[in-house]
Amino acid sequence: MKVIAEPRLAPLEPLGAQPARLHRRLAALSLGQIVSWGVLFYALIVAAPVIAEDTGWSLSLVMGLYALGLVVSAGVGIAVGFVLDRTGPRLIMTAGSVVGATGMCVVALSPTPVVFAIGWGLVGLAQAGVLYQAAFTVITHRYGERRQVPLTVLTLAGGLASTIFAPIVVALLAVTDWRTTFLVLAGILFVVTVPLHWFSLERAWAPRPHLEHTEVHTVRTVLRQRRFWMLLLATAAIALSLYTVTISIIPVLLEKGVSYELAAITLGLVGAGQVVGRLLFMVLPRDRQPWVPLAAVAAASAVALLAISWLSAPVWLLLVVAIIAGAIRGTQTLVQANSVSDRWGSANYGSINGVFSAPLTVLVALTPALGPLFADSIGSFAAMTAILAGLAAVGALLARGS
Repeated sequence: MKVIAEPRLAPLEPLGAQPARLHRRLAALSLGQIVSWGVLFYALIVAAPVIAEDTGWSLSLVMGLYALGLVVSAGVGIAVGFVLDRTGPRLIMTAGSVVGATGMCVVALSPTPVVFAIGWGLVGLAQAGVLYQAAFTVITHRYGERRQVPLTVLTLAGGLASTIFAPIVVALLAVTDWRTTFLVLAGILFVVTVPLHWFSLERAWAPRPHLEHTEVHTVRTVLRQRRFWMLLLATAAIALSLYTVTISIIPVLLEKGVSYELAAITLGLVGAGQVVGRLLFMVLPRDRQPWVPLAAVAAASAVALLAISWLSAPVWLLLVVAIIAGAIRGTQTLVQANSVSDRWGSANYGSINGVFSAPLTVLVALTPALGPLFADSIGSFAAMTAILAGLAAVGALLARGS
């Protein structure tokens, strides 16, 4: 396999230098992820039924326009990865916060579906610049081979986003309309994340001294490997299955007779389950082949989703299984975050991960709309969940080739 030797990038300051400052930077980045995910991703999922009822637009249309923003995020994310590798994150992530707040305001004030779509397109631009793909690149550049603990801390924080913001959105919707709710959320995003990103992120990456004979993988060399495509297919099967069900958990539970309030709270608890799943990732053995954690997550996904499709009572058990599915999704996030660096190293991580993540982001973008559409086409959310459990099992088989 032909690889290209290039100078490697290093953190702006060594991990051992000024540890208190590094801890503060990690805390700031993590808080930014909580607010960014809560506002730019989860708020619409919670508010979608209310928006559909108030505007007269179908739920499928609302979720489809929301998915449009995620598709924009996937396309822009490739360019963001290349830019992050070559520059610092401060300007991109700060600009992403500003654009995200602007997009949420456009969404809140939209009189028609067209303007609503434009707003989510702006939000998609922001998502590419502030959510996990950008944050993972920051952590990988900053910590290099010592990235595991900071990545886990970061995703633990991100997993709390739905737990914190689902009840906030529900509470706001109880006292005001969805438009005012989104304007309030836009203000929170701007006030919290703009200063966090500007003052805590590196302006530029300091170059690491050139290491001779170091093999550095590039996008071109990685795309030629069968291993990359097997990894992509396996991850896609798992992500499509887990995200479609967990993002649609409110209508899944409503179909089984659970109240809207309890279903919305469960969405928040699914986020809490992600936190547990990310803690479990820390105890996975590090001496195994990289495909083993991927296959394990796929198999666990298949079992959990099959249980959700079958269970109707008791309600508490159904909710517990939903939270377990959230925990598996939390583990999957970290497995995916490490997929590129575990196989091809940290150099050019942003570029390679941008190409790897783009189709996965598109799939995740489609899941909010795919859930209702798929359920409508086959008759129920329960049947949809059972079929997706089978897809997760296929992912477990594909993982072996990665």
